[in-house]
Amino acid sequence: MGRAAVFDVDGTLVDTNHLHVTTWWEAFRQAGHQVPMHAIHRAVGLGSEDLIAHLLGGRDRDEVDMLVAAHTTLYGTYFDRLPPLKDAGRLLRRLDHDGWNVVLATSASGHELSALRRAIGADDAIAATASADDVEAGKPAPEPVEHALELAGVPPEQAVFVGDTVWDMRAGTRAGVTCVGLLSGGIPSADLQEAGARAIYRDPAHLLAMLADSPLAPDT
Repeated sequence: MGRAAVFDVDGTLVDTNHLHVTTWWEAFRQAGHQVPMHAIHRAVGLGSEDLIAHLLGGRDRDEVDMLVAAHTTLYGTYFDRLPPLKDAGRLLRRLDHDGWNVVLATSASGHELSALRRAIGADDAIAATASADDVEAGKPAPEPVEHALELAGVPPEQAVFVGDTVWDMRAGTRAGVTCVGLLSGGIPSADLQEAGARAIYRDPAHLLAMLADSPLAPDT
């Protein structure tokens, strides 16, 4: 039976969380909302509409669309220079070599997802992608991870989900998979553990270096 290594992207493979914080802050500012950056940071990882609801409460459709469009435009100015986290591509290739089905599970879609994949530079190792367009409910709901498992054709007990936010850990836990947390998104280790992380690493490079003793070890 196959195994699936499911990865979040923002903050996990590409160093974009603080770009999202800055561009969401500016989108909110332009619309007359003063939202603290630390609050935005804690909400990164939610889908756009869920992030807005989490930070501002219920808003009418026109305002939500306006905020999403503003953030998309602002964030899009970085698409040609999104910085991959160290050894992100090497990690995915190593897992693919070790027999894992590597699947991305991300809130990104469209041009944003394409830019993220270019930044990672490991399309040859990625078997499939579960994007925001493929599910009705984003993280922390389990649907993104469950869809990734469907794409990989494996049950939850044969999968590991790697992410950097509490939303990732909650989604993976609800989907019944083993969760691994990375600190590269800026969320404290204790918060990731409380949300369900079974193991914690600094970033993709640290996970790669510790792979033999991790939940993603070749012989697990």
